[in-house]
Amino acid sequence: MKAILAEYILDTNKVLKNKAVLIEGNIIYDIVDWEGTKDYDIDEIYGGEGYLLIPGLINAHTHVAMTKFRGLGDDLPLDIWLNEVIWPMEKEWSEEEIYKWALIGIAEAISNGSTTINDHYFFANEIAKAAKELGVRAFIGHTVMDIQGPETMNLKKGFKFFKEWKKEELITPTLAPHATDTCSKELLSEIKEFAEKENALIHMHVSQSKEEVLRVKRREGLLPVEYLRDVGILEKSFIGVHGVYLSEKEVKIYSQSGATLVHCPTSLAKLEGEIAPIIALWEKGTNIALGNDCAVSNNTMDMILEMKFAAILNKVKMGDPTKAKAKEVFYWATLGGAKALGIKAGLIEKGYLADLVLINTKKLYFLPKDNILSHLVYSAKGNDVEKVFVNGDLIYDLGKFTKLLKFF
Repeated sequence: MKAILAEYILDTNKVLKNKAVLIEGNIIYDIVDWEGTKDYDIDEIYGGEGYLLIPGLINAHTHVAMTKFRGLGDDLPLDIWLNEVIWPMEKEWSEEEIYKWALIGIAEAISNGSTTINDHYFFANEIAKAAKELGVRAFIGHTVMDIQGPETMNLKKGFKFFKEWKKEELITPTLAPHATDTCSKELLSEIKEFAEKENALIHMHVSQSKEEVLRVKRREGLLPVEYLRDVGILEKSFIGVHGVYLSEKEVKIYSQSGATLVHCPTSLAKLEGEIAPIIALWEKGTNIALGNDCAVSNNTMDMILEMKFAAILNKVKMGDPTKAKAKEVFYWATLGGAKALGIKAGLIEKGYLADLVLINTKKLYFLPKDNILSHLVYSAKGNDVEKVFVNGDLIYDLGKFTKLLKFF
């Protein structure tokens, strides 16, 4: 049994002081006073005074291998960035490079507090290998499209990847159609049929650029969310990403569907100069999750920083300092992601997965510790993370990735 002692234990339901979380196997066994740990047979003890323990952050939309392109194509609009910078470079990818850069991207995410990633990219097999080697919990889909894009993004490869990885404990394959403008009705219908048969999640970009919206409207005579609804994939198992240009009508349709919308505020503020109507979706009952997107458009894989941007950029969009609150963005980064992915995580409670992050608060910007939630969302940084536990195992410890024998 492991024990993690913390001055503060924080999730969206509570703040506890001077408590210990007991871990048995991959599950949180109990939460006790520090003195109470003497009643258990404990093999390993972590933390203590000056530490904050939070649920693992769920990075609900990533392209981890794109760390290779960090710093390229900055300060361009999304459509030019994608078509003239990213896709031409992606045509030159090799499987070996994908593995190497996925390893770097996942490691960066872990070191900043992500215990789960939800990745969307081609050569998904190499990304899954990297995730397995690092010990992170990973949902991974092989990107597919049939209207444009390289041959590597065909549907057969997506289905093949799903079947090959569906029995892994920490790796969950998903289906990953690229976007509403790059996927035909026929392709999405095949994906819907496969998803229903395999009980699979569908992870897809939605309304991420003005050009996407215009292309779908010209081709289908519909807005992107109307298109998804008519194809029949807009339901609880659907994880849409971005939604920057959703109309009021689409917000209503989306909020009634049971689908999740993943908010990547930093990425789309940088690429489009816009923020999605997240507050409108949230207030209508849509499940919201949070993601970094990729190190090209973000340019870091830091979910703690993403919470701060999510709160502040939505306040600017709404012209209202009460929207979004720190507690809400913390929910999106934990429980919102867990709900989207269907895992029992995001809270520090008995019976929940032992996916946990230990943060060093012995820094000036954590003082005076009168509001630890505020300090986490508005003051903390990813490099305050000291230890990361996934499935009960310590996978990151003061700069070291404990499962990894060597980086390259």
